[in-house]
Amino acid sequence: MIKKIIWKMELWLVKFTVFLLRAGDEVLIGGQAVFEGVMMRSPRSYSIAVRKPDQSIVTKRDYLAKVGERKRILKLPVIRGVVTLGQAFTLGVRALKFSTDEALLSRLAQLGKERERTEISPWMMAANIALAIFFFVLLFKWLPLVLTSQLKQHFDFLSNQFLFSLVDGTIRLGIFLTYIFSISKLKDIRRLFEYHGAEHKVVFTYEAREDLSVQNARRHSTLHPRCGTSFLMVVMLTSTFVYAFIPFDSFSLKLLSRVILIPLIAGLSYEIIRFAAKHQNVLLNLITKPGLWLQRVTTKEPSDDQLEIAIRALDETIFLENSEAQLAVI
Repeated sequence: MIKKIIWKMELWLVKFTVFLLRAGDEVLIGGQAVFEGVMMRSPRSYSIAVRKPDQSIVTKRDYLAKVGERKRILKLPVIRGVVTLGQAFTLGVRALKFSTDEALLSRLAQLGKERERTEISPWMMAANIALAIFFFVLLFKWLPLVLTSQLKQHFDFLSNQFLFSLVDGTIRLGIFLTYIFSISKLKDIRRLFEYHGAEHKVVFTYEAREDLSVQNARRHSTLHPRCGTSFLMVVMLTSTFVYAFIPFDSFSLKLLSRVILIPLIAGLSYEIIRFAAKHQNVLLNLITKPGLWLQRVTTKEPSDDQLEIAIRALDETIFLENSEAQLAVI
């Protein structure tokens, strides 16, 4: 009962906070779908909301470190993108760990093993991240380079650096699209994509300055221009042009340079997305448009329960955002 009263008080404060925040500068909101839940983040805070098997909602919220505010070099173009994406990656891993831990806790509770260890160890998380990075390099760096190098032996025009990079990029994009379409058929991934759609709809509701309700969110699109899917498509296109300037002929050096240049490409892609959002240039919109098309695969129409989860995550994020803003003034 006490928890319900506290939650209702916080909910009222959140609604008042939304009014105050939108009366001033717009607060940029982003998010991520996690296992049976959604993570929402603002410039100073984040919140994760997860639906448990008994239909209850468990949340985690906290303030974000102000990366880049103290050192001027971290605010420079490209570098700021690398810093921002690094923080986003760390937060994403934290959100996935929280949702996975909750799923494990619920599963053990169903089996009557509540007292056993219910968290994924840091070593296991590190091993999973290392494995994911290995497969990323294998699928999207090594394999396209191997295939393009094989084609070069049969087609002389691939001796041209730009054409080599163009074919390499086309193969990489083909592998990426095949991977996305393949995993979208899996039941668990489809459910994750539904939460992804819920995240977008709720963010659109907030940006439209409407009350955060399931009814209002339902009317909005699941396709959002600031989505990570759009960013990945821009990364694919940007890498093609960057790799065209790599002067190495050796396969090993080409592969090494592709790995080393990942932060640079990510930073450049971040700046392209940022510039396109501010200027709405026709050419830049054409670059980001493929990401919106791909979101037709990576987002699905959510249920009302899933929209409720996304709203809960955003409510708590805004609450913390306002608390941090008040502390800054004090």
